[in-house]
Amino acid sequence: MTDHAGPALDDELLLPVPAAAGALVGYGRVSTRDQHLDRQLTALNAAGCVRVFTDKLSGRKVDRPQLWACLDYLRPGDVLVVVSLDRLGRSLDDLLAIVGGLRRRGIGFRSLNESIDTTTAGGRLVFHLFASLAEFIRELIVEGTRDGLAAARARGQRLGRPPALTSEQVQHARALLANPANTIASIARLLGVSRATIHAHVPELAQGRDALASATPSLPAASPGR
Repeated sequence: MTDHAGPALDDELLLPVPAAAGALVGYGRVSTRDQHLDRQLTALNAAGCVRVFTDKLSGRKVDRPQLWACLDYLRPGDVLVVVSLDRLGRSLDDLLAIVGGLRRRGIGFRSLNESIDTTTAGGRLVFHLFASLAEFIRELIVEGTRDGLAAARARGQRLGRPPALTSEQVQHARALLANPANTIASIARLLGVSRATIHAHVPELAQGRDALASATPSLPAASPGR
């Protein structure tokens, strides 16, 4: 199996988990404080969950404290129950990573709305198909990116971030640096960049400003600014 750009196809998604040897533990999440968890709590309690963890924040937010507390609470033989798949994962890759981690620990997963249960052969097959789909999508993205970059290069398009300073600004900076009255800090402020950027675009500074003074025509002193 490959291991590029996200979780690879997890063989453990096809391996059986001991059916409900432990407890059913629920997890619920709503995206904003204006939403309520009542429906999820009712469904999870009706499913037989002995304990339910909940978060009230966006699924895109990496820090989901109650989810991590829930995953830490689970023990081999337990089953994590959610009302729907989007309550657990921020993305398909995130969902697969969480469920794959549960399976490695001998913990099952159940989603009520989608009727998915990884303690059954059918549920494991569904997640294996999800993993295959995720890998296929990643390969399409990589291939499309390569094709786009190749086409841009063929058109002579410059790739990557634009330079912090134009060639004219670099020439101006060299001329200002040749005048000892101009400090690097004042020149950086004048050009709207950092001192590190000046050093990066004028590598001769590493040899001292005297070398610049003899090779570059001087310009008036730069305004020190504030």
